[in-house]
Amino acid sequence: MARLILDTGVLVAAERGKLDLSSVVQASDDVTVAAIGIAEYLAGVYLADTDARRATRRAFLERILEVVPVEDYTPDIAEHHAFLLAHVRRMGHKRGAHDLVVAATARSTGRVIVTTDDRARFGDLPDVEVRLVPRPSPAAP
Repeated sequence: MARLILDTGVLVAAERGKLDLSSVVQASDDVTVAAIGIAEYLAGVYLADTDARRATRRAFLERILEVVPVEDYTPDIAEHHAFLLAHVRRMGHKRGAHDLVVAATARSTGRVIVTTDDRARFGDLPDVEVRLVPRPSPAAP
């Protein structure tokens, strides 16, 4: 059993039918998603260009949340977040604010980040484990 946390890109790829979650997550795995990941995904819901697309995206999220718990941003996660913020500043690396929250959540809860985003460079962060899922290819024209 693996303790996993799903990054937003994994949710987006699954919703778009470009990733089968069962190929990434085993039934015995302990899976969660960070609260910030829900916010990122919901931004995509609100940015959808049609009511139908918004409804499809929201329905997918609701199905996910029926079976995948959300890790709240707790004081312990805030401590890990602050440590990672200081680390990347000392190293002179820029990181996405949301990516650091996901990393802090994973670090605090002892989870492996499952992501499609190799640009986030989660693996460069101390005590953060990553499982990189190949980024889905764009659909052929």
